[in-house]
Amino acid sequence: MRIASLVAVAALALAGAASAQTAGTTLTLQNGAAAPTSPVIVDGVSWRCDTTGGCVGTGRGSEQPASRACRRVVAQLGAVSAFSWRGQALSAAQIATCNAAA
Repeated sequence: MRIASLVAVAALALAGAASAQTAGTTLTLQNGAAAPTSPVIVDGVSWRCDTTGGCVGTGRGSEQPASRACRRVVAQLGAVSAFSWRGQALSAAQIATCNAAA
């Protein structure tokens, strides 16, 4: 009984850690028609986009500020209208700077 409880707690902890790693890692491409049809990996994050330009990043990724992650992604995928990295959403001014710098 005790072992089964420990296994259940460990499974829940791992599931929570996995979802916390990718929570809030999203973007919206300005040109949705140019969204890639297959996953694109940037700095350890796999970006999957739909046909409207909405993309979700999965994977741990590298330790970097959201503004730098945005520039790295924009260099690969194109300009964004929204960007969130590990739950930190960039403001409109930060997104404009990201798009201009990439």
